[in-house]
Amino acid sequence: MLNPKKRRHLSVWTAASFVIASMIGTGVFTSLGYQLVDIQSIFPLIMLWVIGGIIALCGALSYSELATLYPRSGGEYHFLSVIIHPSIGFAAGIVSATVGFTAPSVLAAMALGNYMSPLVPFIDPIIIALLVIISIHFLHMINFRWGIIFQDSFTLIKIVLILSFIIFGVLTENNEQISMFPAYGDIKILLSPEFAICLIWVSYAYTGWNSAVYIAGEIESPKINISKSMTLATIFVTALYLLLNYVFLYTTPIDLMIGKIEVGYIAGQQIFGNFGGKLISLGISILLLSTVSSYIYIGPRIMHVMGEDHKTLRILNSKNADGIPIKSFWIQLAISIIFILTSTFEQVLLYTGITLIITTFFTVVALFALRITKPNLKRTYKVIGFPIVPAFYLLINGWILYYSFQKAFIESLVGCGIFVMGVVLYFMLIKLEMK
Repeated sequence: MLNPKKRRHLSVWTAASFVIASMIGTGVFTSLGYQLVDIQSIFPLIMLWVIGGIIALCGALSYSELATLYPRSGGEYHFLSVIIHPSIGFAAGIVSATVGFTAPSVLAAMALGNYMSPLVPFIDPIIIALLVIISIHFLHMINFRWGIIFQDSFTLIKIVLILSFIIFGVLTENNEQISMFPAYGDIKILLSPEFAICLIWVSYAYTGWNSAVYIAGEIESPKINISKSMTLATIFVTALYLLLNYVFLYTTPIDLMIGKIEVGYIAGQQIFGNFGGKLISLGISILLLSTVSSYIYIGPRIMHVMGEDHKTLRILNSKNADGIPIKSFWIQLAISIIFILTSTFEQVLLYTGITLIITTFFTVVALFALRITKPNLKRTYKVIGFPIVPAFYLLINGWILYYSFQKAFIESLVGCGIFVMGVVLYFMLIKLEMK
């Protein structure tokens, strides 16, 4: 049994496994089908993943400076509350605890249901998603140790399965004739609104690069290991994403993948045949388990920190004898079930992608604000390439948000609305606490 007094119990490798597991999940095995609706040229499709990786790395480097200065669990909630204003931090906390972690865990569970449907067609994918969400919640609610063992083990299995898929894909004889070099018109595509919107899908696939900051209070030697876990994991995942998408395009006709969610299953059929495709579908379902697990583990930690800071949310502050924020887990489970029963996959994905971009954008702005307002702070880690690295992150994400309002206005409005509602809710809670 974990001693609740031992707060820092996660090694750099476990922290990195949470980052890897959070990143590699729904997005990379589903988003290519949506990208192909607007873009069918190979070079821009690969560049989406290159740019997405660079954005994620710039974000990880920027967050590392903030996390080493304020190594408390809570992520954006804690950073923005301390640096800008508690209302902005509270809004970010609401986003992180719901859209940031609950929604991605639901998306991964829904994708898992879709991938399992060829194997168990008599079970509704929604039922599979519900069973997965409920089971993993209970796993992490019952025991710290078994939850960590499950997380580490399934992350390792995930990496082995992906590397095996890549190797067999590259060696397949039935392949598409594709070129990695830019063709005529590709540069125009890179500057188009469609490319910017596709970056929302890609940004979602890279979501999770900042996972370590949400559990910063539990990581050993946080001033070293938070930045190390995020940076190394992001570089590793970027390499895997480029190889995976190359294999998808190399082995599978584009026409078969346009608008489809289960591109991994479709590519698996091309590489291994119908039976092999079902095995790949099973393999992807297994690796999605670690993604669901990582998001489920982290989400309640944010709620718990918010409960520590606000009297009206004190219910979220309680932990059981093992130090597990049990009531936060129950609330997250309830939100997850509502998401599964009321939303489509594409709706949840768009809302989540846009809202998370808004939240991380504010957080990197906070980095600049802190450099200006508190230049003499003792910084054990400084962003490499400051101010270019964080400025690049803001520039590209600002460009994505600009075109998202043009091409996906309702979804963008909902994303901003969630954040604004969080600010309003903060001031309502403050009034209640003052009475």
